[in-house]
Amino acid sequence: MCGISGLWSNFGTKDEHKISIKRMNDELYHRGPDGFGIWNDSEEMFFIGHTRLSILDLSLSGSQPMISKDERYVISFNGEIYNHLDLKIEQEKRN
Repeated sequence: MCGISGLWSNFGTKDEHKISIKRMNDELYHRGPDGFGIWNDSEEMFFIGHTRLSILDLSLSGSQPMISKDERYVISFNGEIYNHLDLKIEQEKRN
């Protein structure tokens, strides 16, 4: 099971918050020892941390937090998308 953390604050500095979110990820290492990621908003003091437990997708394409192509959306989630093969086929048809 993956680990997810987040931080939003109007106090402190970005450097302090980067250290805090890294510490959060370190505490969640046992929940996802296969990888980790940190994302932060460039304008706000908002951070998302993720530790990854790889079960089905062992590639780096499953790394999180995931960012949309236009970089408008960021997501970090724990779970399986049960119809992922159907969605992949549908997406390949569109491209």
